[in-house]
Amino acid sequence: MLTCKQASQLISQSLDRKLSWQERLALRLHLCICKFCQRFSQQLHILRVALKRTSENIENDANITLPSETKARIAHSIDLIK
Repeated sequence: MLTCKQASQLISQSLDRKLSWQERLALRLHLCICKFCQRFSQQLHILRVALKRTSENIENDANITLPSETKARIAHSIDLIK
């Protein structure tokens, strides 16, 4: 059984890479019994969605008067965080 620290590390890593089936299974089992890690996973998901939407809004908003190079640089920086 995973500890909360191990589970949170796997949750974070799952944003950057595909977890092995063993890791996914262990994480799912842990999430079934730990409401704190469930909440952490949900929070990371919400942050990821918000960053993606922000990036898309910056790229597509004609009302933002920043130079296109600056808008692209900001969007690229946000993409690196995802």
